[in-house]
Amino acid sequence: MLLGALEAGGTKMVCSTGDETGQIFSRESFPTTTPEETMPALINFFQRAGVEALGIGCFGPLDLKQNAPTYGFITSTPKERWRNYPLYATLQKALGVPMEIDTDVNAAALGEYVLGAAKGLSSCLYVTVGTGVGGGLVVENQLVHGLVHPEFGHFFIQPHPDDPAPEGFCPYHKSCVEGLCNGPSIEKRWGKKAQLLPPEHPAWALEAYYLAQMCMTAILIISPEKIILGGGVMQQEHLFPLVRQQTREMLGGYVQHPAILEEMDTYIVPPGLGQTSGVTGALLLAARAVR
Repeated sequence: MLLGALEAGGTKMVCSTGDETGQIFSRESFPTTTPEETMPALINFFQRAGVEALGIGCFGPLDLKQNAPTYGFITSTPKERWRNYPLYATLQKALGVPMEIDTDVNAAALGEYVLGAAKGLSSCLYVTVGTGVGGGLVVENQLVHGLVHPEFGHFFIQPHPDDPAPEGFCPYHKSCVEGLCNGPSIEKRWGKKAQLLPPEHPAWALEAYYLAQMCMTAILIISPEKIILGGGVMQQEHLFPLVRQQTREMLGGYVQHPAILEEMDTYIVPPGLGQTSGVTGALLLAARAVR
């Protein structure tokens, strides 16, 4: 069965075809400008390909209540032209195939859970640290939603005493995970993009301190069997040992489990699927829609 996958991001929309094993047959990306400009290109791609089902991993916030009249809407996004946009309904009307929509991070979490770093486990948390910070959670093959869906990048953490910008840069509130450790906050704080800072730069000690607080909170509240850190900032591989060490120290021996005490190198990990976690998860969403 030919499946379609849409990775709907704030900068670009990536359309792919593939199958339920995660094999990708074709990919094409389109700038995320306005619905009027972008949507016809997406629809044309999937119509030409002849996909039999579609999975969508989308930036949010989203309405994911299936019985709601606004199911599949992009809701209170900062991207004004996409605010309250009926993404799911528009694609459903145009394509007429089985579809499932979820957050971009939930799609990535599903990909890692089924075919990636968390394969064979019963739960995992996937966190992207890039332009924003978001988390997707899978427990016993179920993607976690809730009242709306988790906004993992916006819980409060303690600023580092040496941080020159301890309130962070979130437009909604101060000292949250996203506002303190996303890519733009690093650039605003230090005047350079993250990838231009050398491993010995003090930025990384602060970044590890914040990400370790995030991981510690996740371990204490969610207790996932694997924490997967992806996104552009986490491509700085020297960050992982720092985050693992700080997380273990912050927990202070409270969580008595070998994964924390002895096997942290295989507990907090990069994506097993590399840069394809999102598209793989979207293909799996399409397969779920068929079932």
